[in-house]
Amino acid sequence: MTRPVAVPDLREKAQPAKDVEVTLVSTGLEKDRFIRFPWQVYEKDPFWVPPLLMERHEFLDAARNPFYRHAEVALFLAQRAGKPVGRIAAVEDRNYNAFHGSKVAYFGLFECIDDPGVAAALVAAARNWARWRGLDRIIGPMSLSTNYECGLLVEGFDASPYLLTSYNPPYYAELLEACGLQKAKDLFGFERSAKVPPPERFVRVADKIRAHAGINVRSLDLDDFDNELLRIKSVYNAAWEKNWGFVPMTDAEFDKLAQDIRQLVVPELCLIAEDHGDPIAFALTIPDINQAFKKVGGRLTSYGLPVGLARLLWYKRRIDKVRLMALGIKEGWRRRGIDAVLIVETIRRADQLGFQGGEVSWTLEDNALINRAIESAGGRKSRVWRLYEAPVG
Repeated sequence: MTRPVAVPDLREKAQPAKDVEVTLVSTGLEKDRFIRFPWQVYEKDPFWVPPLLMERHEFLDAARNPFYRHAEVALFLAQRAGKPVGRIAAVEDRNYNAFHGSKVAYFGLFECIDDPGVAAALVAAARNWARWRGLDRIIGPMSLSTNYECGLLVEGFDASPYLLTSYNPPYYAELLEACGLQKAKDLFGFERSAKVPPPERFVRVADKIRAHAGINVRSLDLDDFDNELLRIKSVYNAAWEKNWGFVPMTDAEFDKLAQDIRQLVVPELCLIAEDHGDPIAFALTIPDINQAFKKVGGRLTSYGLPVGLARLLWYKRRIDKVRLMALGIKEGWRRRGIDAVLIVETIRRADQLGFQGGEVSWTLEDNALINRAIESAGGRKSRVWRLYEAPVG
């Protein structure tokens, strides 16, 4: 059952707990404690998917994550009597602020026990860091920007999260709102079976557009991966540039993400739409590797043996869900039914490949064009993530 989170009228009712110490992570040991803290929060949660520890260490390594080349990231760990009770990251993304002409700090990687005083201490640390850097507003949670996991889950706690989507306990929303944070934007996720054909009227529209517009929809060519990446990148930056919260990925970031997901790509589910050879749109759907990650508990080795890796490979073959994680259309081709063409083709192919269905996520709450298209194709809104904001003063 989907359980919506109420939005209470709270204005910084929570005060930082005096018995909690919030410190800046500065050593490898402290970073490891920061990374491992979620296991304490989700110990009894049947829906949580533990991240791979090695991946989290790489993600937070300035030498290996190209995001750090244009951003400053501060990790804070809250402790009570020497025991971790919460964590938060504060981020200044210079590319975002230059792109939007703003002075914004992100906050993210937020995890906390159910204690308003701890949450208040963490948020205060992020605000103080942002103020010290001359920034005037914080927004989040996001890890580490809108190009990665984004938003606080506020509806849809009855299932495990899909790949690269956020999950958290229901009480997090109340904790953040008690710190004076207010809604900035909601993000939607839609569930859709692949075994139920799209409505006939929707299919007729898609097929007519595809036939009369001369649009060619093809699979990703893995043998020409580098050039395919350039084609997708050209659509990505053109399609999203006017979206709320968007910041262009650098070439290094885009290439890193592409290499990370390449091993998961099913070419038939990565669709490129072309007009006379010119890429005008793409849709990227990925098997939900979270189904396999959930089985290994964050570790690929145990006592030096690749036990977790063997289990991961075993369960990877049994994945039956997918996530449509990106659908972009160049300006000038929108409102012409290209989204319908890509959605119908994705559903057809997912069914042919034996997948049961999956999630389309995420979309902006006010992106009426794409939200209507997804719902018209039979998608059911199943999750909502919320981004919060507040002045740092």
